[in-house]
Amino acid sequence: MFKVISCLAYEHDYSFVVVAAIVCIAGAAMTIRLFERASRLSVGARSSWIMLSGIACGAAIWTTHFVAMLGFQLPFDAAFDPLLTIASLLIAIAFTAAGLHLSATPPNGLPVETGGAVIGAGVVAMHFTGMSGFEIAGRIEWDAGLVEASILFAVAFGALAMHLAARQRIRYARPLSVLALVLAICAMHFTAMGAATIVPDPSVPVPTKVFSSEFLAVLVLATMAIIAGLTLYVMDAKSQRELVDSFRHAAQHDPLTGLPNRAFLSHNLPDMLKRSAAAGKEAAVIVVDLDRFKEINDVHGHHAGDMLLQTVANRLKILTGPGELVARVGGDEFIAVKQDISSKEEVDRFVIRLVSGVLDPVQNKSKTLSVGASIGISLFPHHASDADELIGAADLAMYRAKRAVTDKVCYYDRSMDEGRRERSALAMELRHALERDEFELYYQPQLDMQTGEVTAYEALLRWHHRERGLVAPEEFIPIAEENGLIIPIGEWVLRTACAEVAGWRKPYKIAVNIAAAQLVQADLTKVVHETLLSTGLAASRLELEITEASIIEDRDRALHVVRQLKALGVTIAMDDYGVGYSSLSTLQIFPFDRVKIDRSFVEDVANDSAAAAIVRATILLANDLRIPVLAEGVEKRENFEFLRAEGCTEMQGFLFGRPLPLSEIASLVGRNEVPGNMRSEFTRRSSAA
Repeated sequence: MFKVISCLAYEHDYSFVVVAAIVCIAGAAMTIRLFERASRLSVGARSSWIMLSGIACGAAIWTTHFVAMLGFQLPFDAAFDPLLTIASLLIAIAFTAAGLHLSATPPNGLPVETGGAVIGAGVVAMHFTGMSGFEIAGRIEWDAGLVEASILFAVAFGALAMHLAARQRIRYARPLSVLALVLAICAMHFTAMGAATIVPDPSVPVPTKVFSSEFLAVLVLATMAIIAGLTLYVMDAKSQRELVDSFRHAAQHDPLTGLPNRAFLSHNLPDMLKRSAAAGKEAAVIVVDLDRFKEINDVHGHHAGDMLLQTVANRLKILTGPGELVARVGGDEFIAVKQDISSKEEVDRFVIRLVSGVLDPVQNKSKTLSVGASIGISLFPHHASDADELIGAADLAMYRAKRAVTDKVCYYDRSMDEGRRERSALAMELRHALERDEFELYYQPQLDMQTGEVTAYEALLRWHHRERGLVAPEEFIPIAEENGLIIPIGEWVLRTACAEVAGWRKPYKIAVNIAAAQLVQADLTKVVHETLLSTGLAASRLELEITEASIIEDRDRALHVVRQLKALGVTIAMDDYGVGYSSLSTLQIFPFDRVKIDRSFVEDVANDSAAAAIVRATILLANDLRIPVLAEGVEKRENFEFLRAEGCTEMQGFLFGRPLPLSEIASLVGRNEVPGNMRSEFTRRSSAA
C-alpha cells in the first residue's frame, strides 16, 4: 500500500486530482439518482433511463481516469492512443449500463449486487484498456498483488454501491451508495496506478498518431461537456414526456385502485368493439355492482371500504387476460369487457372468474368483510351496436339482478327498457309523494292463536298516486331503497303510526317495519325516542320489526342498536324469519321479543315437507328460547290448523283480517274483544277444526 500512497503523494498534480474527484463524485451522484428513478418505473419504461444512467456513469469513470492521468507527473513525454482511448470510454459505458440493468431488473436467482460487481469490472476494464493506450518512451511493469487489490476494490465497492441503492434498508442509503461508487472508481484507479512502475527506455519510440496530453485534456473536457449536456437534455425531454404521460394516466385511471376509469372506457371501448366486429366475433360488457358495500362504509368507516375496493380491484386485475378489461366507474361499480367471444359459455366462464374475485372475504385487521355482487351483461352486437348503449343495457340487467332474490347474474333483454322508463318515472314521482301527502297507513291485525284476541296491529305503507291510483308496496319500496328515500319515508311511517295509535282507546301494540338503511343510521335510537316523546305513545306499545338481512352484515353494530332500542322500552321482532343465512345463531344472540315466520313458508306449509320442517323447527326452537312465534300470511284453513297443532302462538293473514285504513278500523280499535267480523270468522274456523 505504501507504493499507492507514494504514487498519489509524489507523482500527481493535486489540482488534477481534485478535479478528478469532483467529476467522480458528481457523476456517481447523478448515476445513483438516475438509477433510483429507473427502478421506480415499469419494466417497459426502464430501459431508456438505465441507458442514460449508464452513459452518465461510464463518462464519469472515463473522465475521472483521464483527468487523473493528466495529473500524473512524468520526467518525459507521454501520449495516448486514440483508438484505445475512445474504446475505453465505450467499455465504461457498456459495462455500467449492463450492471445497472442487472441491479434494476435482476434475473431469477441473481442478487442485485451482481450488477454492482459488473460495474466494478467495467471500471477495471476501462482502466487497463486506457493504460494500454498510454504511450511512453519506456515500459510499464506491474505489481501483481496491487493489481489484484485494485480489481477487488472495484468489484466489492461496486457491489456495495448497488446493494445500498437497490435495497435502501438503512438510513442515508443514497449518500452511502454514492460514496461506495466513488470508492469503486478512485480506489481502483489509484491502487492500479500504484501497481505500475515505469521503466524509461529511450529506444522505445512514441508513435506519431497519438493524442498529446494537451489534446487529451481538451478532448476529455469536450466529451464530458457534450455527455453532460446530452444527458440533461434527454432527462428534461423524458421528464416532460413522462409528466404528460402521468397526466394522461391520471385522467384515465382511478386513483384509489389504479384500474381504468370511465373516461378510459369511453375512449377505448368503441375501438374494442370494432376489433371484435372485424374479427367476426362478439363482445360482452359486464356491469358488476357490489352489494352491501355502503353498509361496510357506514359501519367500519371509509378506510375499510377503500381497503376492500383495492383488494377486489387487485383480484380482478389479476383475473383478467388478453382481450379482457376491468374498469372502476363508480363508488362500488365496475365494468368488465371481454372481446372476441364465440359463445355464451365464454362469457359465463369470465363472469364466474369475476364473481370469485368479488365474493372471497377480505380480512381487515380482526374483522372479515364480505360483499355480494349483482351482475348485468349485454352482448355486442345483439343488444346494442353503440358503446354507451351497450353499457346502458348491461346497467339495466344489473339492476334487475339486484332486485332478484336468488339469481344475481342477469343478461339484458329488450323488455328491460320499458321497465326502466317505468321505474325512472316512478322514482321521480316518489320524491314528491311525501310533500303531496300521498302516503297512507293501513293496519293489519295480529291475533292470539288460542283466544282469537287481537294482540297488535302492523302498520303497512300504501301509496295513493294521484294518477296511477294505489301503487303496491313491492313496486315502490325497492325504488325507495335504491334511491335513499326509504329513510325519510321510514321516519314518516314511524311518526305517523305512533301518532295515530296514541289516540286509540284500546292500548293495542303497533308493529312498524324498520328498513336496513334505517338500522345502520347513527341516530335511529334518537329518532325513535323523540317520536315516542312527541306522540305520547308508551314505549311498551311499539314493536319494531327488523329483517335478518339487515343485521347479518354487521352483527356487532346491529346488536348494539337493538340493545339501545330495547333500553327505551320498545320490543323487537325478527321479520321474515327463515330467508336469511344464520337464523339459529341470530336467535341465540339477539334479544328478540318475537319471531315472525316468513309468509313464503307459511303458505306452503300444508303441501311442502321442507317448508313444514322449517316452520316446525322454528316453533320448537323459539319455544325453547321462550320467544313467541307469529306466522305471517295465514290465508288457508289447513295452514291455520297446522300452525295451531304445532304450537304457534300468534298469526297474521287474510284468513282473519286484511290490511285496512284507519278510517275503517277506527270504530273497532277501542273494543276489548275481537271485532265482530274477525271474531266470528276465527270461531268458525276453530270450530270446524
